[in-house]
Amino acid sequence: MSLVQHINILYRATILLGALFLSFAVQVSDASAQSRIKDITNFEGIRDNLLVGYGLVVGLNGTGDDIDDAVFTRESLIGVLQRLGVNARDNNLDTDNVAAVMITANLPPFARQGTRIDLTVSAIGTAESLQGGTLLVTPLMGADGEVYAVGQGPIAINGFSAAGNAETITRGVPTVGRISNGAIVEREIDFDLKELQSVKIALKNPDLTTARRIAQAINTQLGGNSAVSTDPSTVQLDVPERYRGNTVAMLTDIEQLAVRVDTPAKVVIDEKSGVIVIGNDVRISTVAIAQGNLTVRITETPQVSQPNAFSNTGTTEVVDRTEIEIDDDSDKRLALLPSGVTLQEVVNGLNALGVGPRDMIAILQSIKAAGALQADIELL
Repeated sequence: MSLVQHINILYRATILLGALFLSFAVQVSDASAQSRIKDITNFEGIRDNLLVGYGLVVGLNGTGDDIDDAVFTRESLIGVLQRLGVNARDNNLDTDNVAAVMITANLPPFARQGTRIDLTVSAIGTAESLQGGTLLVTPLMGADGEVYAVGQGPIAINGFSAAGNAETITRGVPTVGRISNGAIVEREIDFDLKELQSVKIALKNPDLTTARRIAQAINTQLGGNSAVSTDPSTVQLDVPERYRGNTVAMLTDIEQLAVRVDTPAKVVIDEKSGVIVIGNDVRISTVAIAQGNLTVRITETPQVSQPNAFSNTGTTEVVDRTEIEIDDDSDKRLALLPSGVTLQEVVNGLNALGVGPRDMIAILQSIKAAGALQADIELL
């Protein structure tokens, strides 16, 4: 075999390896950009339910409500004592070891009787801290007014408060605590998932393109056209005949499907903290920008003027010395921000102006007003 033939073989092998590597890189990039259906959607009926209740916390070390000011705490305490056979209506109650609280909890989907859930306890009166307190038995109700769980137990808090005669130190929020597994589910929410004839799939971030891709992925997996995207946030899925009576198996098969999520071009701005988040699809048309601030610096340098030695008439005086500097950023010129093809180019173009996040917020809003920013701006 001649040298030329060897070179031709090596050249073809190099091209083949390059093509294989490029194909592999594209596949890895596409795979990394995809998300599972279970991570970007919610299935009908599989959701939490909010519970709320009102109760009393006892055992506080003098950090509870002021009974004279918190009338609801006083009346609740009297009611609890009367149910236990103690007549406290005509007595002069004077205790600061009790606090009225609101209890909130999330009832997980398909929670069965006897299941335990966590509680969050929040003071609503004048209590200074819930540390060391114990929640008395409290019914937790849903939005329909029915009792779904009953809570009770010792409270754990993350914060603390300590005070002396001249100083007080508070860390965290001592008036809010949690009770791990503090409530027992007493009523179940009836919902027969396996017998559903159709299922609605709700997108967590509504988008027409993503909804259509989800429907296409499901139809490819199940066969037929059982999934249809009805709007940007909903995919209607009719249960195929082979899954009738076993909807759970169908949802298990489709929730692992990977879909490439499409996101709108958006710039999110939090003016309070100066945070700017720019989406990957944000584009900026070619614009020219000039940015500058007027800064005035005033420096006071008092100086002491003393009389000559052995002077009988002179006095020591403080003489003010004021220095004023004005900086109008005259060294900054009109800058050209080229058309942004990628997010990196947009960021590089904005960074080229040499401005901070606060000024960049004003620049982005001005570019949007000029019609050169092809994205929505959302202010938090």
